[in-house]
Amino acid sequence: MHLAAKARDGQSHIADLRLSGSSRALFPQARSPALEAVLLNTSGGITGGDQFDVNATARTNSHLTLTTQAAERAYRAVSDAPGYLHTTLEIQDNATLDWLPQETILFEGSSLHRRLSVDMAASARFLLVEPMIFGRTAMGETLHDARLNDRIEIRRDGRLIFADAIALNGDLQAQLDRPTIAAGARAMASLVIAAPEAEAALDPLRALLPPGSGASLIRPDLLFARLLAEDGHALRQTLIPALETLRNRHLPRTWML
Repeated sequence: MHLAAKARDGQSHIADLRLSGSSRALFPQARSPALEAVLLNTSGGITGGDQFDVNATARTNSHLTLTTQAAERAYRAVSDAPGYLHTTLEIQDNATLDWLPQETILFEGSSLHRRLSVDMAASARFLLVEPMIFGRTAMGETLHDARLNDRIEIRRDGRLIFADAIALNGDLQAQLDRPTIAAGARAMASLVIAAPEAEAALDPLRALLPPGSGASLIRPDLLFARLLAEDGHALRQTLIPALETLRNRHLPRTWML
């Protein structure tokens, strides 16, 4: 999928859109000057050998919000090949991009290789959240055989300013139980804001975080937080007010369904 947003007459509009395979996009009626796109995977999930590529650009002065219709599901891989989900985002001068996908749920036997690469101009703004659930605890699911390879990279004017990598393999439940990893949590989220208002958001965000989570201003104009929770429901209870505080407005409607 490729999507580009452009600014015109104080609003953001579709500049380019190309879809292939099971990737689709919906564009709800505008409630703000931003262009909101809801991404869909009509195949119902990701399994071994699948490959999904998302490329999106917020052109100069535009505002693009990307979310998903529902949680993405990484199902059991029937081969040694992982499922690939690669996302490339570009944010041009004075543009804003909010990357707000709903949760990715890992199932027993899943193998997911995920990459998110962001290139932003010095005057751009970027907000990211990546929630993940390790098995559906309400269904009694546990992950004793799964693989996750996840990496996020953000560059500002071509210079790497943020990199975060997670690699888990095998008995994920045992690894997540370790105090130095997740202390028994079964849901987590990574949250990044790269914008001039990052420092001002630090204390309000920290006030919303539960024990075991943390937030830091890791460099000027760059805030990073990791949230941990016992399950997906508990994660949302923290994540929704945190994101609304950072955005100073409501989340896309798909988050509330």
